[in-house]
Amino acid sequence: MQQDHLSPIGGPAAWTGADLARDPGWMFRIGPEGISEIDAALAGVRARGLPLPRIRAADFPLPGLRPLLEAATRELEEGRGLVRISGLPAERYAPDDMKAVFWGLAAHLGTPLPQNTKGEILAEVRDETGRGLAVTGADAAGAVPSARARSRSTGPLRFHTDKCDVLALLCASNGIAGGESRIVSTVAIHDALAARRPDLLAVLYGDFHRMRPADEEGEGHADRVFTMPVFSRGPDGAFTSQYSRTYVEMAHAEPGVPPLRPEQVEAMDALAAIADELCLQMPFEAGQIQLMNQHVTYHGRTAYADDAAAGAARVLLRIWLSAPNSRALPAGHAVQWGSTSPGAVRGGAIPGQSALAA
Repeated sequence: MQQDHLSPIGGPAAWTGADLARDPGWMFRIGPEGISEIDAALAGVRARGLPLPRIRAADFPLPGLRPLLEAATRELEEGRGLVRISGLPAERYAPDDMKAVFWGLAAHLGTPLPQNTKGEILAEVRDETGRGLAVTGADAAGAVPSARARSRSTGPLRFHTDKCDVLALLCASNGIAGGESRIVSTVAIHDALAARRPDLLAVLYGDFHRMRPADEEGEGHADRVFTMPVFSRGPDGAFTSQYSRTYVEMAHAEPGVPPLRPEQVEAMDALAAIADELCLQMPFEAGQIQLMNQHVTYHGRTAYADDAAAGAARVLLRIWLSAPNSRALPAGHAVQWGSTSPGAVRGGAIPGQSALAA
C-alpha cells in the first residue's frame, strides 16, 4: 500500500445517498418507443426459438435504445457506478418473456457469467425457506450461513459485492412490505475513513482471509481459503473493493485459519457503520432494473414480507456481467477474477467463463 492511498479519492463515484436524492442523473427511463422496440426484439428471439444462453446483443436488436444503453455503460464505469432504469411494464410479460427481455437488455451491457458451477446463469432471488424465515447469523451449532442462504430468505442483507464487474437486477415482483434496496459508494466509504480513521483505512488495504462459497463455486478448491484486501488499487491506480463479511467470517470458522485481529474487526465495523450512514435506501419496484459497478458500490436490502395467500412475493432476477469497459485490477485479484486485464471476460462462479452458448 502506498501512503497516498490513505488520501481521499473523490470524483463522481464518491457520492452519498443524499447526493443521489438531489441529482437524478443516474436514473434512466425507457419510453413507449423503446418498449415497442423491446417487444419486437422479443418476438424475434421467440420466432427463432433462441434460449437465454444463445441470445446475444445482435439477436436482440435495440437501435433506438442504443444511446440510453451507452450512457448507462459510461455511467457505470466512468460516473457514479450506479444506474436505475424504469419504464419496463412488468405486468405485460409472462415470466419467461420477462427473463428473455432482461437477458436481451443485459447482453448490450456486457457478457453474462455463470452464477454457480451447476449452470445457473439467470438467478431468481426469492424466499426459498418456504416459511418466510430470515436467515441471518450463525445457527445453534455456530455454522455461518452462506450468502446464498441469506439472500434466499426474507432477512436483511448486509452490504456486499457480487463476483462480477456489473451486477444487474430486475424487480419482477415485490412483497407486501420491506425489501428496500440499499446501495452505497465504496469510494465514499473510503474517503470518510481517510478523513476520520486513516488507521483503519490502512487495515482495509491489508489482506483478509476469504472463503470460496461451495454453493456457488463448488467443492475441492485447493485455495478454498485465500487472502485479499478489502480495498485495493489497480496498476493504473483505479480503486476496487470486493468484499463480503460473510465470506470473511466463514473463512475464520475454518480449522487452521488464525482469528481476526481486533483492528480488523474494528475496521469492518467502521466500514459497516459508515455504509449505513452514507447509503441510498429506496423501494425497488416491479419493472425497474438496477445496475451496479461492483468495484465501486456495495449493495444490500432491508428485511421483507411476502403474502403467499394473496400471491404477493418479492422476486428479483439477477445477471452477473463482465463489462467490456472494465478497469484493470491488481495482479493479486486473479485468485478471484481469473483475469485482471481491463475489458477481459472475468469473474463469475467459473472465473472467465461466459454464460453465452457457443
